[in-house]
Amino acid sequence: MRPETLTRRVGAGLSDSTGATEAAGEAAREARAALGAAPVDLAFLFLSGEHRSGAEEALAEVGRELAPAHLLGCVAQGVVARDTELETGPGAAVWAASLPEAEIETFHSVALNTDDGVAVSGFPILEGADLVTFFVDPFTFPAAGFLSKLNEEEDGAPLVGGLAAGTGEPDTQALFLDGEVLTEGAVGAVLRGVPVRTVVSQGCAPIGRDAVITSAEGNVVFELAGEPALERLKTDLGTLSDEEQQLAASGGVLAGLVIDENRSEYRRGDYLMRGLLGIDEDTGALALGEPVRVGQTLRFHVRDARTADEDLRQNLSGALDGDQVAGALLFTCNGRGTNMFPERDHDARAVGEALNSGDALAGFFCAGEIGPVGGKPFLHGFTATLALFLQG
Repeated sequence: MRPETLTRRVGAGLSDSTGATEAAGEAAREARAALGAAPVDLAFLFLSGEHRSGAEEALAEVGRELAPAHLLGCVAQGVVARDTELETGPGAAVWAASLPEAEIETFHSVALNTDDGVAVSGFPILEGADLVTFFVDPFTFPAAGFLSKLNEEEDGAPLVGGLAAGTGEPDTQALFLDGEVLTEGAVGAVLRGVPVRTVVSQGCAPIGRDAVITSAEGNVVFELAGEPALERLKTDLGTLSDEEQQLAASGGVLAGLVIDENRSEYRRGDYLMRGLLGIDEDTGALALGEPVRVGQTLRFHVRDARTADEDLRQNLSGALDGDQVAGALLFTCNGRGTNMFPERDHDARAVGEALNSGDALAGFFCAGEIGPVGGKPFLHGFTATLALFLQG
């Protein structure tokens, strides 16, 4: 047992300084102040795209300030820490944790082209994992396909993270692993011996009623509850109020797919949200952004800011269930923030209020978020995904 700390402790810091080294140092010192003298077992550095050219120096500065056993992170489109979201402009966010008795394994996974398709190397064995943080370069690593394959092979892999897209253009992003800057693949850390709860908030309001898919092939749904899928969609849209009609028109309609059917009734968090990719008026078929199967339950949804706020707060409350949290990692969509909510810093403030403290929160804006639904990790859009580190 280490005399420096007997409990899990987390600190976070944020800086909008224009110099990468200065910003990283300021954020790291904020995190250190929250931790006191406790040793840092795991730290994350998230940099805005404006600081890409100074990533190596920024990493070195965080290393000097915190001396972490493991240091990971990425260059993203925006960064989050404490109760503030820096959606644009220069920024650095640092998250640091003292996790006594934890086992931490870091990894770098890459995708390789083979005669049989794409193979992934470097991904660790997840047996006994309490959490896997997973940051992906979307230009060099097939995140959606990889997660689909992982779900076939693993039972309930606890992955949380996102796509690190820099400014959104190739070669503007980077991944960090134990002080090294990487330009391809995915990086992460496997944590064992740490009580963690995950949250995925998709912010969608259900419309109509649940329907079983009765005819489908691949990602195309032909029938819902024995009638053409398009007719069922039109029926559900016809039941909407004027306000809901406006939401459907502005935000589009999504298909919510139940992943875990072993429930007496389905709640918001039980649906995997996928967009409608196409409609065939002649056959009444709907093409979705996810393969489906006959017998799976589907319900249409619409997205809106009010529901997103309510969903995040309810999911946080349900995940906490009265427990105290040492800190949290937040991976939120670049389509949220002020693109979704009327006020700034929405997700950061909502999480801080739920935890009764925002001083131990950090993360980044993603081009796709990773988190579990029905016990299986998926790639999402317009979501906020979290890892909550329990205190006790």
